[in-house]
Amino acid sequence: MSDRAYNPLEVNELGRNAARKLMEYPAIALPPDEQFTGGGGYTIYYRGGFETYEGMAPDDPIYVGKADLPGKRQGRAAPKRADQALYRRLAEHAGSVRYAKNLDLADFRCQWLVLDPIWIGLTEQVLISEHRPIWNVVVDGFGQHNQGRTRRNQRRSRWDPLHPGRPWANLCQDGADSTADIPVDVIRHRKEPDQEES
Repeated sequence: MSDRAYNPLEVNELGRNAARKLMEYPAIALPPDEQFTGGGGYTIYYRGGFETYEGMAPDDPIYVGKADLPGKRQGRAAPKRADQALYRRLAEHAGSVRYAKNLDLADFRCQWLVLDPIWIGLTEQVLISEHRPIWNVVVDGFGQHNQGRTRRNQRRSRWDPLHPGRPWANLCQDGADSTADIPVDVIRHRKEPDQEES
């Protein structure tokens, strides 16, 4: 097959189109000032002074996520106009940052794009693959919800010991990793693209 073959309707290319469109919008404060409806994909950026993330490029997202409309798992979906799934998810993330004792919400920005439900997961997948955000790939757990008392036997994520403060996370069991290992893994992750080029 020729290297110049191109199918603009290929599924992954459609996902890349949505990801490019999302990235065209300026990053604004997290959470957005105005509420809006719909589900979709989003990126979150950190521009603060936490040592582990020192030197991050301003256009390098620290986290990529998605917000599906209610009912997806049951094969039904709420009308797009009726639900604020994407806005609510960004507001939840702002709440996690507010709880963290070593982060400042003023240092965070976000971008988002309201999408038809069929493109939401694909757009998130493309963005994670292209940017390999720290909070998706190395420091997992930022996007976790409070699971309630029935899930207290689960282990604490890597995000919570690095950024302590979420009250419900303190009720989970300790994770397998030492807190000291996490920054080392972040630094190694950030060096990987350079190592691949050499």
